[in-house]
Amino acid sequence: MGHKQSPILNDNKLKLGFFSPNCSSGMAVTKVEERWVNSWDNNIELAKLGDEAGIEFILPIARWIGYGGETDFHGSVLETVTWATGLLAHTKNINVFATVHTAFIHPVVAAKQLATADQLSHGRLGLNIVAGWNKPEYDAFGIDLPEAHSDRYELAQEWFEVVQKIWDHDGPFDWKGKFYNLKGIYGYPRPYDGKPPIMNAAGSQEGRQFATRNADFLFCISVDPDQSKQEVIDIHDQATAQGRNTGAFTLTHVVCRPNKKEAEEYLDHYANQNADWEAVDNLMELQGMHAQSFPAEALQMFRGRFAAGHGTYPLVGDPDTIAKELARFTEAGFAGCTLSFVDYAKEFPYFRDEVLPRLEKMGLRQPFNG
Repeated sequence: MGHKQSPILNDNKLKLGFFSPNCSSGMAVTKVEERWVNSWDNNIELAKLGDEAGIEFILPIARWIGYGGETDFHGSVLETVTWATGLLAHTKNINVFATVHTAFIHPVVAAKQLATADQLSHGRLGLNIVAGWNKPEYDAFGIDLPEAHSDRYELAQEWFEVVQKIWDHDGPFDWKGKFYNLKGIYGYPRPYDGKPPIMNAAGSQEGRQFATRNADFLFCISVDPDQSKQEVIDIHDQATAQGRNTGAFTLTHVVCRPNKKEAEEYLDHYANQNADWEAVDNLMELQGMHAQSFPAEALQMFRGRFAAGHGTYPLVGDPDTIAKELARFTEAGFAGCTLSFVDYAKEFPYFRDEVLPRLEKMGLRQPFNG
């Protein structure tokens, strides 16, 4: 099945998307009263704001167990396939991704769910494949977390191959693999007009191999854009060696205010004075123990970044500063960035009105006429 012309596959040098609005508090591990409420109505409002502004995508986190603390960070989460389907029905232009845990969702079920959502939206669904890392979630499902990272990705690879064959194969087929033994399976209808764009987030060697083999876009944490240049080159080289073109994305959290002082004061207010430090430490411990997305030394260096935005890169300042910072990611070779805010729907309009025009003047984005 060939690729469709999805919104995220446009010609903008810097693609942008919202990340984690389906989760309580979004990406900010904070106790402030105005922290993001992941209600369905708030998600529809945000999706429509992005849709009308030309934002390329909206991407959820699939979570089943929160991180505790006073706020139980991510204790409330809208399930991602249902969420994506609903948002696709309320939008016209934007790619909405479903994030699917390969260990928890059977590929025959996932293939049908995803094809249905893609049909509904005339081809605007995206798939973010997650191999899994969070041990409390495996415990909740009664599944053992494989000790070896490679075992998780071996399962993910077979899962994705089953899904793709359901979408590609004419008529029933049998599948006998290491993880799945299936008989007489097929799936109609198929995705609307080609395979949905595929995302994957990975920091480990096995994860990078999986992403460059299967995904259109690979998410990686950037400590600093300049330091990420070689990493992006390595990702492109690894993909090219497999005859593929995998774009690199990174993740950011945004505090955009009329001046630097105001932005820095608000960052200190929500991510220092009012951080949910117990949840921050729970999150960091789990990331350090069971994920390989963050280097060990970075985990300790960036406790503040975890409070501010789940360990993502800070975009803090006035609109000029933030536009220049985003340009650094393009210069480093990234295809795009995710955005998160303490209150997405309240804060994005200022970003839309002030930062997007600056990015257009810099030639990083085209004006949107949707």
